[in-house]
Amino acid sequence: MVALAVVLIASFMELLDTTIITVAAPAIAEGLGAGEATLQWTVAGYTLALGAGLITGGRIGDQFGRRRSFLAGLAAFAIASAACALAPNPAVLVATRVAQGLAGGLMVPQVFGIIRSSFAPAARAKAFGAYGAVLGLASVAGPLAGGLLVEADVFGLGWRTIFWVNVPVAAVGLALGTRFLPESAAAARTRLDLPGAALAAAGAVCVLLPLVQGREWDWPWWGYVILFLSVPLTALFLRRGRRLAARGDRPVLDPGLLRVRAFGSGLAASALFFGALGSFFLLLSLYLQSGTGRSALETGLIILPYAVGSTLTSGIGVQLAARAGRLLLVTGSLVLAVSQFLLLLVVRDGTAPSYGALALPLFVGGLGLGLTSPSLVNVVLAGVPARDAGAAGGVLTTVGQIGSAVGVAVLGVRFFAELDTSASAGTAPLTAYGDAFASVLPWQMAFYVAAAALMLLLPKHTDALGGGRATTAVGVPEK
Repeated sequence: MVALAVVLIASFMELLDTTIITVAAPAIAEGLGAGEATLQWTVAGYTLALGAGLITGGRIGDQFGRRRSFLAGLAAFAIASAACALAPNPAVLVATRVAQGLAGGLMVPQVFGIIRSSFAPAARAKAFGAYGAVLGLASVAGPLAGGLLVEADVFGLGWRTIFWVNVPVAAVGLALGTRFLPESAAAARTRLDLPGAALAAAGAVCVLLPLVQGREWDWPWWGYVILFLSVPLTALFLRRGRRLAARGDRPVLDPGLLRVRAFGSGLAASALFFGALGSFFLLLSLYLQSGTGRSALETGLIILPYAVGSTLTSGIGVQLAARAGRLLLVTGSLVLAVSQFLLLLVVRDGTAPSYGALALPLFVGGLGLGLTSPSLVNVVLAGVPARDAGAAGGVLTTVGQIGSAVGVAVLGVRFFAELDTSASAGTAPLTAYGDAFASVLPWQMAFYVAAAALMLLLPKHTDALGGGRATTAVGVPEK
């Protein structure tokens, strides 16, 4: 039980860092004099680095030991968190957030391997259930913790406390993990595809860099050249994958999986779904704090109904996935689109909305997220041959993280461009931020509707085609 507690505490800490920063973003901008691009990078850089590291991190654990890799990732996460807290300028903060994401990419995959190797099948199911509860708790706690820590201004540290809080938690985890975590590794060793991982990350950066920085660079011609470079880099990545797969090695992505309709559709749906979701809380937080004048704590309380709605339906979604499959996913994605429409009506009113007016659409959005997110991997993997389920699940989760980062970049460009237009016209902050936020909500609605359309190509049930075994949150099949 101590071993389970260690990995769950570490998972909670990592999951908290994906949401806590969105509420603190305005305070970070004020404290460091950071621009819009920095705020985008603090979210997108972390998720991109995390996604880029998940598959390679999992294989490092399989090869060199999951306990050793977990503790190394946890220590690195603590060091990166302290570096974030000490960041003297925006550039250092972004760099240390990327380091945090890479550390998370090493740590997170080991959680599932440690649980699988440490528990018998019956106890393992309960352990993964506890992990699911931690997911829900982190989603609720993130916005509230961010608001509380910023408002409390402990020792005058302000927003920096959202990173400092990780250090003592990680220290306890390291002390207990060193003593109680069992060591395990895969029986068969495989060569790490580090060049493949580097090509994938470089391609994603070539997309993100000009999109996030383009406004500050005034859209120079060479920014478009960087964007175009993502095409040959992606081609090289796929070519390398085909070559490694042909000789029996394990690439980051076996391009042969893309010929499986359910998997290709699932990748596209996941990228769109998390692309809409990844940008939402950052832009909502900016609207609430910089536009309506709410505090960080008030913003966290407003986001709370979203987390509550997600918690209510996540358990139902997992239970119904075996029978409802794609219908469940389509329904959840469309419910999210409806929630964005309801929120659009509230924001376009032109006045500072009340708590109740905001709580209803956010609660509806949480219900949609709970129906979709916990079951997405399992439903997609139901259309993948069982022998490829592990690799496909890891790639699917990675694409979701990268889609989230790209969503922050693309929709952030739309938000800040509209904000610039309003600012140049001398518009009041409430109207300016309201117009900017309203301008991205239809795009998020379109993303969710497009994702729902792609989900219609997924298997009807999670037991279809024999590939849909129970998986963990990063798509690693249970043994």
